[in-house]
Order: sequence, then C-alpha cells, then structure tokens
Amino acid sequence: MYEAITIKDISKALGLSTSTVSRALRGSYEISSETKKLVLEYAEKINYRPNPVALSLKGRRNCSIGVIVSEIANNFFSQAINGIESIAYNRGYHIIISQSHESYEREVVNIQHLASRSVDGLLVSLSSETKDLSYLMNMHEKGMPIVFFDRISEGLNTFKVIADNAKASYDATNHLIKKGYKRIAHITNAVNLSITKERLDGYKKALEEKGLPYNEKYVQYCNHGGMVAEEIDVAIKNLMSQKQKPDAVVTASDRITTCLLSAAKKLKLKIPENLGVVGFTNTNIPELFNPPLTTIRQPAFEMGQVATELLIKIIESKRPITEFETKILDTELTVRESA
Repeated sequence: MYEAITIKDISKALGLSTSTVSRALRGSYEISSETKKLVLEYAEKINYRPNPVALSLKGRRNCSIGVIVSEIANNFFSQAINGIESIAYNRGYHIIISQSHESYEREVVNIQHLASRSVDGLLVSLSSETKDLSYLMNMHEKGMPIVFFDRISEGLNTFKVIADNAKASYDATNHLIKKGYKRIAHITNAVNLSITKERLDGYKKALEEKGLPYNEKYVQYCNHGGMVAEEIDVAIKNLMSQKQKPDAVVTASDRITTCLLSAAKKLKLKIPENLGVVGFTNTNIPELFNPPLTTIRQPAFEMGQVATELLIKIIESKRPITEFETKILDTELTVRESA
C-alpha cells in the first residue's frame, strides 16, 4: 500500500526540525535561503506534495486558487498557467482555470462562479471588453485576495505583475528603424487594455526619438486580439490601402503575430522584402516560420510564478496587507530573418 511522504520524513532525512521544514516549504522569511533551497530541492526529489485536506482543516482554507485568462490555447497564457501551477502545487494549492474568450460578461460570470466555490484567491488577466471593475472591487472590499497579471487595472489597489511592455515595443520598433524601415505600423489589441496602451507608448517613443512621424492610420486595433482571424485580414488590408504603405509592422500579441503571417501570404506580401515584421509571441518554434520570426518574448512562466507567490502571500498573511506594488519583468528581443 502506498504511504504518502510527510514533513516528518523530510525532517528526519535532513536532520532538521519539522517546524523548520514546514516554514521552509511555506517560504517563510524566518528561514535562511540556503535551508529553503535544501528543503525544496529534497522535497522535489522525493516528490513530496502537501496534503490539501490537512492544510484546509488546519488553516480553514480550501487551498484552491481561481485563474481567469482570455484563452488557454494562447501560448503566453498556457506558459503563465504552467508558472502558476509550479508554485501553487508545491504550496499545496489547486488551481481552477476559467476562460473569458475576451468577453466581459463571461469574465464576470466565471469569476463570480469561482468565488461561489470559495476559492482562497483570484489571479486575473482582464478581458479586452472589461472597463467596469465594480464587481471585482466589491469582492476585494469584502476580503477576496486578488492579484492582476499581464492585463491589469490601476483602479484596484493590489499586487500587479506585468512585462516591461513599453520597453519591449520600443526595442521592437527601434530594431526595425535600425534596419532601415521608415514607415512602421503597429497592429495591436483592444484600445482599453493596459498592454495596448503600454506597447503603443513604446512604439511612439521609438519613432519620436528617431525623428519619424507618428501616423495614427498606421495603428490598427483588434478587439479580439487575433482570436478572430478576419480582424487581422481587415487590419493588414487597411494598412496596405494607405497612399504610403507601411514597410514594416510591430505586432502586439501571439495571435496577431501568427495571423499576420497568414494574412500577408494571402496578399502575396513577401517578408521581409515587402514588410518587415517583429512580433510579440511566446511560441516555442519561431525559427520554423518562413522566414524565421524576429520576436519579443515575454517572461510568461515567471509572471505566473511571481503572481502566484504574491497571491499566496496575501492569502496566508496574518494581518491585512495594505501596501502593494507592481512587479515589472524584463522581455527578450530575438533577432531572426523577418526583419
């Protein structure tokens, strides 16, 4: 018969007290980083997993975290969810995932359902339709721990975890300028999303610094972020119908980037000869595109990890946390042949 590994087994093997092992597994500040590393590595080696039932009885928590994203099939979000799970699982929490499919109505219904299932906290990446945060504010005021990641709102005072979106799009645009492109377009997400505003700011800054004019007709917004392929077809046709056609484009998300390549092919646009492309994407195979794709990669896995650690910090804090911060994580530009 299988016997579950316990904290006592770990403490005996490492010659540490059970309380030290327990605190190390919880990430307590009272335990040195060396001891935490020793305990966590050994726990992973022997496949130790906390007993969620015991934790729930002890802490009167359900040991579950609700996660809301626009689409699990999106490379970025699937990697972020892996990061969320990597922390939650080792801390004895299960995650329950819901998709908004960029719908505000679905987002509200899904989050209310998660709350009704008594999750201990919520990790939220807002839908492209979301403008009214009153339902989340109401939950937050009643004590529901909430952490935003990627798509955030300044309207709610809590922890937020994002990529350095402005710098990323600045780097992408600047790279195209250095390669000699002068009429650079930007295909992006819904206008009200935080990531849209941040990436547009970086794009504008790069143009301004190099003395290139900002043309608002070169900016195309996609309300569904590429989940509806026709949006990208319309966006690229709008750009190519301009009197002065753009010679390059910075795309702002996974879906938009991959759909753009398909749309360009339909219009018989050669990349990079007719159109240079730099895209935000977390696909693991950008070098297999034709041509290999120059990309901005976001730290999706790390973002999920950091957001989860912050949420658990709120959940397990003995006193209400009143001071919050926004964590900004670095992105990575990888140059290939599409620009």
